[in-house]
Amino acid sequence: MLTDRIASEIVKETSSRLHRNVNIMNMKGIIIATKDKSRIGSIHEGAIEVLKSGKTLIIKSEENETWEGAQPGVNLPIIFQEQIIGVIGITGDPDEMGNIGELVKMTTELMIQQEFMASQMEWKQRTKEMVIDQLLKSDPSMTSINQSLSLLDLKLIAPFSTVIIQITEQSIPNRTLIQKLEEVIGENHVIVGFIHVNQIFLAVYGLEGKEIDLKINNAYKLLKHLHMVFRMAYSVPFQSLKNFKQSYKECEITLKISESEKDFVSFEQIEAKALIYQVDQGLADRFSHRVLKNFDDNKAKTLESFFHHNLNIQKTADNLYVHRNTLIYRLNKITEETGYDPRSFKDALILQVALWIFQKTEQ
Repeated sequence: MLTDRIASEIVKETSSRLHRNVNIMNMKGIIIATKDKSRIGSIHEGAIEVLKSGKTLIIKSEENETWEGAQPGVNLPIIFQEQIIGVIGITGDPDEMGNIGELVKMTTELMIQQEFMASQMEWKQRTKEMVIDQLLKSDPSMTSINQSLSLLDLKLIAPFSTVIIQITEQSIPNRTLIQKLEEVIGENHVIVGFIHVNQIFLAVYGLEGKEIDLKINNAYKLLKHLHMVFRMAYSVPFQSLKNFKQSYKECEITLKISESEKDFVSFEQIEAKALIYQVDQGLADRFSHRVLKNFDDNKAKTLESFFHHNLNIQKTADNLYVHRNTLIYRLNKITEETGYDPRSFKDALILQVALWIFQKTEQ
C-alpha cells in the first residue's frame, strides 16, 4: 500500500502543515518521498533500525553521524493492518517536537487506510461493470459472470429486473451516486454501474413483487431528493440472466416512446405501444396509412387527448380548450374520413394503434 504516489502525497500534506522536512522510507529503508528531493533513493540507516525493532527511533543532533543517511529527528514505524509497511521520519530537534511525531504517524496511517479503501471500492466497481458488460451481451459468458460474482462474494438470484437512469443534470460524483443507489436498494440485491457517460444501469435481483416496486421507488425518491434532472425506466420482472439484454432494450424503448415530461415509467405501462415499435416498419406504415388516410397533426392531437381522457368528451374538450360541440364536430369528421368511430371501443383500438404508428413516423 505504500506506493511512491501515496508517499509523495503524505509528504506534501504533512510538510506543508509542519513546516518541516518529512521523509517516507520503504521496507528496504530507502527514501521514496521527501521534501528534500536530493535524498530520494538514498538509504536511511535510522529507518532500517526502526524496521528491525518495530519501535520509534529518536536521533539527536550529536547522533546523526551514527546513522548513515539520517538527520536529527524522529523516525516512526508506519503500521497498516497490524504490519509495518514503512517508516516516516520528521527532521528537526526531537526536544522541540513534543507529540508531533505520533500525530504525523496517525495522520499517515489514516491516509493509507483511506487510499486502501478507495482502491478496494474502485476494484469492486470495475468488477461489477465487467458483470454488467457480460449481462448486456447477446450471448453472455456465464463462466465470466460467475467468476466475477465469486470475487465480489455475490450471487444473482431470480427474479431479476432492469432499471436505466438517463441523467441530464447530476449533483454528486459518480462513485457517491452509485453508493447511494446501492444503499437504498440493498447492496446484496443490486449491481449498479455507468454504461454511458449519462446513463446508469441497475441489475436488481432476489426481490419479489411489491418489494421490487418499493426499492425502485426508493431509488427514484433518492434522485429527486438529490435534485437531479433525469428520466428513469424499469422492466417487468424476468427469470433468466440471458434476458437482461432484452430487458435493457425494453427500458430504452420505454424512455424513447413515453411522454418526455414523465421521468419515471415502467415498460409495463407502454408495453402495448412498444409492440408497434418492434414490428416490420413496412407493414405498420401500410396499416396506419390505410386507417388514417390523410391524417394531420391537429386530428392526431384531438385523438391523442380523447384516448388519454378515456373517451370522455367533456374532459377532452377542456384539455384542448375547445367547446364540447367543437370536439364532437372533430370526432364526427374523423369518423367520416377514416370510417372508424373513436367513440366505439373496437374502432378506438384500431385508431389508437394506427395513431401510435403515425406518431412513430413523425418522430
